[in-house]
Amino acid sequence: NTPLLVETRDQFEGTVEWVTLNRPDQRNSLDLELVDALVAYFEGLREREDVRIVVLGANGKHFCAGLDMSPGAFPALGEAPVNAWRVQRRIARIYLAMRTCPQPIICLVQGAACGGGFSLALASDIRIAGGGAKMNAAYIKIGLTGCDMGSSYFLPRLVGSSLAAELILTGQFIGAERALSLGLVSQVVEPGQLESAVEEDLQLMLTNSPLGLRLSKEALNV
Repeated sequence: NTPLLVETRDQFEGTVEWVTLNRPDQRNSLDLELVDALVAYFEGLREREDVRIVVLGANGKHFCAGLDMSPGAFPALGEAPVNAWRVQRRIARIYLAMRTCPQPIICLVQGAACGGGFSLALASDIRIAGGGAKMNAAYIKIGLTGCDMGSSYFLPRLVGSSLAAELILTGQFIGAERALSLGLVSQVVEPGQLESAVEEDLQLMLTNSPLGLRLSKEALNV
């Protein structure tokens, strides 16, 4: 199966792309194939004027459980210590490309968003969560630093330094309602209502000029 699905929908006339993580049996965890697909997609957006907005979601119960730790997910990882660094740099390209692409990204979070999946949400511009969503900076739980995959950059800017330190140093989960109260997500909706909830934002954003959207994202990320 294709690990990343990309589609347009008729009501938005091709101006919005829906990008869907498609490894539901693995809780949409990141293996090498999915990492490379995300890098290729988001880096490719830089030159695409036809796409004005991206909606990032996932098939199945969970958004993304982080790195796939099963054997074979990252074939060269165990061959030499330097390969761990290379894998991390390869994954980091996803989040850099998400921040530098000109299109606003709306992330729909259901179920668990852990580690690298949490960073996918953090690197997006708008986050909408389902009622049962839970998120954590899981990196420290697998022997990495808690600051991997952009978390040390994104979290202090989104929730402040104190809570960022708590989440990074403990790896504890934050639920949807607390995330809403802290401004980490903009809405919490009933499970199954994520796609209908995003349509209002899309309609409003598409009434604005394409250049205005792009320059606004750029200014927000300076």
